[in-house]
Amino acid sequence: MVEKLYVTYNQVHKHCQDAAPRILEEFKPNLMIAIGGGGYVPARILRSFLKRDGSPNIPIQAIGLSLYEQLGGSGDSEVEVPGTKVTRTQWLDLSSLEMANLIGKNVLIVDEVDDTRTTLEYAVRELEKDVVEAQKKSGRTGEKTTFSIFVLHNKDKAKKGTLPEETLKGRYLAAETVGDVWINYPWEAIDIDEHDRLSAEAEKNKKA
Repeated sequence: MVEKLYVTYNQVHKHCQDAAPRILEEFKPNLMIAIGGGGYVPARILRSFLKRDGSPNIPIQAIGLSLYEQLGGSGDSEVEVPGTKVTRTQWLDLSSLEMANLIGKNVLIVDEVDDTRTTLEYAVRELEKDVVEAQKKSGRTGEKTTFSIFVLHNKDKAKKGTLPEETLKGRYLAAETVGDVWINYPWEAIDIDEHDRLSAEAEKNKKA
C-alpha cells in the first residue's frame, strides 16, 4: 500500500514563507511562471512574501503541463500514476508580449512537487528554447534570461528527468524533501475537513 502524505493549506503557506528570504537573496526573481495546476496556489502565496516595499508585485504567468494518468476510482480514492509523456495544456503565446517579457529576466518556475523530474525538465528546456527564439525575433540576443525553480516537495528518489547542472547547484529550492510517498494537496481534496483531519492524525501518529 502506498504511503500517503496529507498537506494542509497552512503547511503550504509556511513553506512559502520560509523559502521566500532565500529566493529573494539568491534567485532575485522579477517574474514567476507557475506550472498548472499544482503550482498556481504556491506561486500566489509566495508572491505575497516576495513583495518588497516600494516595488510592484512580481507578475505570475502560467503554463499547463500534464504527466499523470488517472487509473480509476472516485473522489479521494482516485488513483493516479506518473505518465511517460508530458502534454502541454497551456503555454505562453510565442507571438505576444508574454514571451518577450521573459527576455533578460530572472524567472522563477514554481510547481508543487518534483517527483520524476520529467515535468520540470520539459518546462526548463522548452522555455529556454522559446526565449532564444524570442531573442532572435526581437534582436535582444545580448540579454540573459535565468531560470530558477521552487517546489514545495522534492521526492527523494531516482529521477527520470534531468536539469542543467547550474540550476541544480545554485538555482533549485525544495521547501521539503520527502520519501517516495503519494502527496495529497489541499486543492485536490473533495472534502477539505476530512483532508485536514487525516493530516492532523498523521502528525499526531508521528509524535506518538
